[in-house]
Amino acid sequence: MEQQLQEIARSLIVQQEIDLLIGYEQGSLPLTSRPLFIKVKGAKQPEKSVEKLAWNAFCSNNLAVFLPKYFERTPFARKHPPKPRIGIIAKGCDLRSIVTLIKEKQAPRENLVLIGVPCQGMIDRRKIEERMAGETVRDYQEQEGILNLTTGSGKTYALSKEEVLQEACRECRYPMPAGVDYLIEGTARNPAQNSYAQIEAFEAQTPQERWAYFEQEMAKCIRCYACRQACPTCWCKECFAEQTDLKWIGASTNLSDAMIFHLTRIFHQAGRCVECDACYRACPMGIDLRTFTKKIGKDVEHLFQFTPNFDPDTIPPISTFKETDSDSFITEP
Repeated sequence: MEQQLQEIARSLIVQQEIDLLIGYEQGSLPLTSRPLFIKVKGAKQPEKSVEKLAWNAFCSNNLAVFLPKYFERTPFARKHPPKPRIGIIAKGCDLRSIVTLIKEKQAPRENLVLIGVPCQGMIDRRKIEERMAGETVRDYQEQEGILNLTTGSGKTYALSKEEVLQEACRECRYPMPAGVDYLIEGTARNPAQNSYAQIEAFEAQTPQERWAYFEQEMAKCIRCYACRQACPTCWCKECFAEQTDLKWIGASTNLSDAMIFHLTRIFHQAGRCVECDACYRACPMGIDLRTFTKKIGKDVEHLFQFTPNFDPDTIPPISTFKETDSDSFITEP
């Protein structure tokens, strides 16, 4: 799959079909990958950079987060530079975010070359660290669903990949991208049959218990905004949390301020969150953000029969109104 990615990228660059390629490369530490940007226009021999392109079980970053910045326009400018042509590598969740950005006029489809990759699931480094008892991983190999890890002290561990998968991947219903310009050959995970099992357990609690859990998690927040910065659909030019006129909330770590920030951000994700867990991975405090964003996603699917998918023609519920839409939630919380 990695070789296929490099071949497609090289062809796009040589034929000058793109100005920029966004993908992944091996991180500087074991068990990591990081975004790779290959500039084509004005670069010397950019086709050689494709050898850095990587694909493995640690390509977790949702690369869609970078797209809005490339298509921003300065207000009141007399002239605008031509919009870049961007090639981007996308897993299922990444592609769903890209389609959402296209619908919201943050990325023009005609300026994108989408390279879809079947996803077998990404590994949660936090789960590995919990099993390593403080040991630092020096090297790893993946073979037939088993991760063979070697620590700095020379110890070896063999972990089942399935046991250390990200929860988002376990519950993913869209592991195979669709509607892309290029699709890498490969096998994706089987789509999850019941992706809301944990949310149903959360819903089974009393309102007081759910609120207590929300309060417990929000008490960890240090207001670093990493969740907002990592989220592909948090593209507002000015966040409500930083407005000074009008000022909605304080900038402190006061619990009520933190709760209002997260409640507002969560509601902004209604019908838009693709459950990629970028916010959860970015959070340095390990706050369980996914429970709350996934809960509101479940509500939108139940009330409006909508979930973000690969179809660019479906209209999100926050952008339209139907007479048949349910309104029971207005009077029956």
